[in-house]
Amino acid sequence: MQGNDLTRFVSSHRRTFVLVILITGIAGYLAFVAIHNNHGQSFDKDPGNLNGSRTYGIQQDRDGDDPKTSSGVATEPRPANHTDRVGFQQERKQMVDRQLAARDIRSERVLATMRKVPRHLFVPNEYQAMAYSDRPLPIGHDQTISQPYIVALMTQLVQPKSDDRALDVGTGSGYQAAILAELVKEVYSIEILEPLAKEAGQRLKELGYKNIQVRHGDGYRGWPDRAPFDVIIVAAAPDHIPQPLVDQLAPGGRLVIPVGNYFWQDLLVLEKDVKGKIHQRKVTPVAFVPMTGEAQQPKKRD
Repeated sequence: MQGNDLTRFVSSHRRTFVLVILITGIAGYLAFVAIHNNHGQSFDKDPGNLNGSRTYGIQQDRDGDDPKTSSGVATEPRPANHTDRVGFQQERKQMVDRQLAARDIRSERVLATMRKVPRHLFVPNEYQAMAYSDRPLPIGHDQTISQPYIVALMTQLVQPKSDDRALDVGTGSGYQAAILAELVKEVYSIEILEPLAKEAGQRLKELGYKNIQVRHGDGYRGWPDRAPFDVIIVAAAPDHIPQPLVDQLAPGGRLVIPVGNYFWQDLLVLEKDVKGKIHQRKVTPVAFVPMTGEAQQPKKRD
């Protein structure tokens, strides 16, 4: 093809080239979102109303025996049908040293907990060899477990204390709930997909966690019967901050949540002071799957 002919060809097909480039760019971004879709749960159907919802796992009474040690970290859970071989322990230590401590995770309690909780037991067997890479992994039902760094960052941001009550919105395989259970007194975890809620509840029970209660329901409205919460972590992105979660935050409590549209969100931290005033700040851009359920309804939701 001669130079002039090539010029005319490119000119006449300019719109097609631009369209192809745009489609390729969007497809690439959607792939990025899918890969980074933090265990992208969200939250079910009947949030505020516990009637008809199911609860999985065992919850420790608030006034019962505290499974924490004096250091504020729970004793090692005892897996029923799982193993934590030395190789996995070494990989977990390397994960913490290279992916978390080498970055901006500074909380010693969070780092100690990430070294302790066996992430490979929260992913399917075929992905266990990749459990300690800093990436999300499939857990079934078109969902993923969050990358370790995101879990550590969100946990650090809520500044959990040993006598806190925590709400985990988007249970997934139960990994975030297990991390919180090592650091606080009680964890209430909500998952919109019933199979995941059931599986996570059973897994956490087998691992010996007695201070976690998992239920199938819509996390948009939180868990009013167990509020207020000192800590709230949300693992899917609504396009606005759900007011019910803000209302259920205790004075002095912290809420960490990704907020934005499908293509772009900001990770936000909300803190409620002793007078009930909310202080909000942005932390970093993130890519989570959208919050489903009531969060997606067009009508006024709060």
